[in-house]
Amino acid sequence: MHIRKGQKSDLNALIQFNLAMAKETEDLALDESVLTQGVNTLLSNPEKGFYLVAEVDGEIAGSLMVTFEWSDWRAKDYYWIQSVYIRPQNRRQGIYAKLYHEVKQIAEQNGGAASFRLYVEQDNAKAQSTYSALGMEKSYYQMYEEK
Repeated sequence: MHIRKGQKSDLNALIQFNLAMAKETEDLALDESVLTQGVNTLLSNPEKGFYLVAEVDGEIAGSLMVTFEWSDWRAKDYYWIQSVYIRPQNRRQGIYAKLYHEVKQIAEQNGGAASFRLYVEQDNAKAQSTYSALGMEKSYYQMYEEK
């Protein structure tokens, strides 16, 4: 397995992973043109964040996106992990753990992170178990949103 930062040549794979994840987790059909713009924007603007991809036998088997949120209280960025997707045939093989470990190493190389955060659906017990096993805990905060 090889973990690396996402690059422009990964655009189609990242789009397909996002489409699959949205359908699988929320039964949501994303607008592919908007999604393409969103993925391409992050790939073109590293100050916004980055993608990591996991390659197995030369194919992308999983990916995640990290975006940054500045903390004035801690004078560091929160690293928000988003758009996590592992191909069904590659799940439960430790791919997410390796991606997460790489996120932590990147943060350390850049002066550390205030913390590592992510959203997980309330009913996604498998994902919650994975995150807990890697040392993450349920946050004190609840999220509010206006669309």
